[in-house]
Amino acid sequence: EDYVARVNGVDLTMRPGLPYVRYADTLRQLTAAPVVRKGQLLVPMQLIADVLPVAVRTGLMWDPARRELRRFSGTTPSAVIGQLPPQGSTTTASPSRPSAARSEPVARTVSRRQGAQRRLVVVDAGHGGPDRGMSGPIGGGPKIYEKDITLQVSRRVGNKLRALGVDVRYTRMTDTLIALADRGHIANEAGGDLFISIHVNAANPNWKSPGAARGFETYFLAEAKTADARRVEQMENESVQYETTAETSKDDPLSFIVADMLQNEHLRESAELAELIQRRVARGHPGPNRGVKQAGFRVLVTAFMPSVLVEIGFGTNPDEARYISSMEGQEELANAIVAATVEYLEQYERRVGGGAGE
Repeated sequence: EDYVARVNGVDLTMRPGLPYVRYADTLRQLTAAPVVRKGQLLVPMQLIADVLPVAVRTGLMWDPARRELRRFSGTTPSAVIGQLPPQGSTTTASPSRPSAARSEPVARTVSRRQGAQRRLVVVDAGHGGPDRGMSGPIGGGPKIYEKDITLQVSRRVGNKLRALGVDVRYTRMTDTLIALADRGHIANEAGGDLFISIHVNAANPNWKSPGAARGFETYFLAEAKTADARRVEQMENESVQYETTAETSKDDPLSFIVADMLQNEHLRESAELAELIQRRVARGHPGPNRGVKQAGFRVLVTAFMPSVLVEIGFGTNPDEARYISSMEGQEELANAIVAATVEYLEQYERRVGGGAGE
């Protein structure tokens, strides 16, 4: 028997035992199959946190603090759809009405002046395919790979931005390899307003206590100023070894000058976005705030727009590996990045809104 949950005129159809939900012309895989218990359909929280905001597109957000599914209208929450009890990792749905799960309404729908274009954010999940990125943690525990974590967090960021009225383009949505230089080209060709690349940090194995390294940091493109920034730059740039195509030669004087001019145009904006992300992530991340930094990341070189690279935590640290691989941790990180992005876009709209004739 199929169960149908209707939300704002959109039917979400599920069948017990099958890990899928169907809406409109879309079939979406779920992390777990719905099951029936005591006449109720139990569904994974992914349905509330990730699927509903995309399928319904009416400003729905999952609030983990209140354990409520909330609908937003304009810039303020207008209704509470439903609420979960304090404990439990699943939610229930009857054939006619879904229950709610958790979400964080840390961002509002993006307000735009009349006639302004919709903003496009390009979300880049670091690594992919044969390039696993870092692996951890040190000292045992469930094995994680950077490419998996970055894809999971990136999808959450994109879904939440779309629910708030922001257009999104992903550089990758599957476990595939995208050349570092191509990621920026994808952003440029899409006409992106912002480029956000998500990564997981790793400790230097030669450190005294590498497994103890913790924290989060956000980078913008400029010459590295510290040894640690150069370490992260080298680590993330090593992905080029997996590529079979060569990027534009840095020895070409003209291409280097043009790229440098285009990137410097957005230097201040990139630093501003990085600061906002750090500030938001610091509100919930269990690790220390390692600050805003700068380095010469290849993935940012070809993106001619405000661009940042976010290291969401140390996968080599057992505690942070658990945090960044958990649903709760990824939700918290995605919400923080989304809130900072929306705050930046709103500030940008205010800056350009005073222009005559717009």
